[in-house]
Amino acid sequence: MEIKRLHVGKRLSEVAIHNDTIYLAGQIAEDTSQGIEEQMREVLGHVDRLLGEAGSDKTCILSCQIFISSMDNFPGMNSVWDEWVAQGHTPPRATVEARLANPACLVEVCVIAALR
Repeated sequence: MEIKRLHVGKRLSEVAIHNDTIYLAGQIAEDTSQGIEEQMREVLGHVDRLLGEAGSDKTCILSCQIFISSMDNFPGMNSVWDEWVAQGHTPPRATVEARLANPACLVEVCVIAALR
């Protein structure tokens, strides 16, 4: 039973791979001065990059959880999601309003995906 980890830090790893399944840590925007659309684009860029490094892509997402700081951000978040998500490969998804660890973060995305 091998577990491969990428971008291992003191507190967390950005990626864990086990049994052909990829688990991403919650992804947040680094530039928190931006609005919901810009933060969501940045976050989804992190998801794309990490999935690519792990040997997968957004068409292989098995499950997605999205945490937003306010349901007022739901339409803006969804507009970016709709542009990004691979049609015909839309994963099961949950979106909840949550108080995020950094109040400047408007969105956090957690993804589980299959290896390609």
